[in-house]
Amino acid sequence: MDVLLLSRLQFAMTTFVHFIFVPLTLGLSLLVAYMETKFIRTGDETYRRMAKFWGKLFLINFALGAVTGIALEFQFGTNWSRYSAYVGDVFGSLLAIEATMAFFLESTFLGVWIFGWKKLPPKLHNASIWLVALAANLSAFWIIMANGWMQNPVGHLMGDGRAELASFIQLVSNEFAWQQFIHVLSASYVLSGFFVLGISAWHLARGSHVDFFRKSFRIAAPFTLVFALVVVVHGHHHGSTVAKYQPEKLAAMESHWETRTNAPQYLLVIPDPANEGNRLELLPIPGGLSMLAYHSFDAEVTGLKDFPEEDRPPVWATFMSFRTMVALGMLFPVLAAWAWIRRKDPASSPRMLRLLPWIIPLPYIAVQLGWIVAEMGRQPWIVYGMMRTEEAFSPGITTGQVAGSLAGFFAIYGLLVALCIFLLSKYGRKGPAPAESGEEPAGSN
Repeated sequence: MDVLLLSRLQFAMTTFVHFIFVPLTLGLSLLVAYMETKFIRTGDETYRRMAKFWGKLFLINFALGAVTGIALEFQFGTNWSRYSAYVGDVFGSLLAIEATMAFFLESTFLGVWIFGWKKLPPKLHNASIWLVALAANLSAFWIIMANGWMQNPVGHLMGDGRAELASFIQLVSNEFAWQQFIHVLSASYVLSGFFVLGISAWHLARGSHVDFFRKSFRIAAPFTLVFALVVVVHGHHHGSTVAKYQPEKLAAMESHWETRTNAPQYLLVIPDPANEGNRLELLPIPGGLSMLAYHSFDAEVTGLKDFPEEDRPPVWATFMSFRTMVALGMLFPVLAAWAWIRRKDPASSPRMLRLLPWIIPLPYIAVQLGWIVAEMGRQPWIVYGMMRTEEAFSPGITTGQVAGSLAGFFAIYGLLVALCIFLLSKYGRKGPAPAESGEEPAGSN
């Protein structure tokens, strides 16, 4: 393996591991804030215990997510210095805003929330967790604005061989970035909803803390259903944005080779990139791809053959990731609707309670597949249309250096993922603290 491939593998591995933690942080912070709000409005002690129990799981996830995110930004200097020099004026400004505004706001008020249960008035304490939720989602906004610029670079001028920020307004109003933000946020909320539903179902199936987890289930069920539907509906609009700005990515997502109008969408396809075609195409939806891409059955969709071979994304990885993500995305509203229908008495459906804990990993898989589509579908560009990935890595680093750091990251990150699974499983199974000990801080044992 060469330095470029090893650097790409290292960044991909650290990014994917970090993004295991991010979606749950985004959604669970909102659910915990809502649970504490319910306590303040109703005076029902169960809701305070819910905020503390789910808050403890949030804290475990947040802590490990923060640790895994630190190494990502360092790699822009160690492995991708040419990229940093080329776009740092634009890309770096967004990362700086994320760190100084959102992350520090989130971390500060999370500390206030953890240690302020007995020290702050209830409404002020509740405001601190809402600020945590706001800051977490604001952090995601700035990161996705940065990634969205890589997908659709706007608001810059070229000067002295590098991109220089010209319009901050254009940068933060980037259509592609906003579509990404909506898609990532709604998918993250779906993941968080199924996380709460799955753990609640596990306890309800065993008759454990029935009132506590029935109320958790009732909060999570409509939340999950709403955003599962948003993911499906918005996915169509996001597809048209991809077609507008990155037509070769759309062609790779669908393994679409020939430019044509009224392009069908085949439900069953086996790509054959070596021969610039598909081995199998079955069950066509007439005009389906044209409608997905351009909201018209008669629209022309450009095929991969019309793009230079060196500009085409890797078809198999993009196609399979997209199709699997879509299949999971269509499954989630069905499961969420089932939970919503049974939300008042989930114990009346033992089959659902047995199934939901096994569903928890599926949204994690779906969001990772979504990032594979976004990032591998953009290749060979690190900044679309401006800079190729092969031009972006650092000069002077050796294969041994990158291989050694990759092995170290793999071992450490593997341990962190295992630790996260262990802790979430341990405290998720353990359930909430008894009512008489419910005054302990959310982060305590």
